Amino acid sequence: EVQLVESGGGLVQPGGSLRLSCAASGFTFGSYDMSWVRQAPGKGPEWVSAINSGGGSTYYADSVKGRFTISRNNPRNLVYLQMNSLIPEDTAVYYCNVRAYSRNFYGQGTQVTVTS
Repeated sequence: EVQLVESGGGLVQPGGSLRLSCAASGFTFGSYDMSWVRQAPGKGPEWVSAINSGGGSTYYADSVKGRFTISRNNPRNLVYLQMNSLIPEDTAVYYCNVRAYSRNFYGQGTQVTVTS
């Protein structure tokens, strides 16, 4: 069974930083690309970032480019999202995502709130 468990969210002031983690299980982690997706209150899901299976290629939405960094630790089945220079518009529930077995899987999400 594919499981994704996000952690690391919280309340932070504008300009602050957070590091999200996603622990994966139930599939061969090192063989799959991983993504982060977020959903702000009252809005649809927004793709944020992705990393290929080996970790050598990363991709970012324009809205977070230069501020967020995605990385992964394949031996530990972990994917991270380092978020710097946070702004109120980054407030959302952040979900880890993998497409495996012809399906999209998401974790339960972790809340990030950026407010002064």
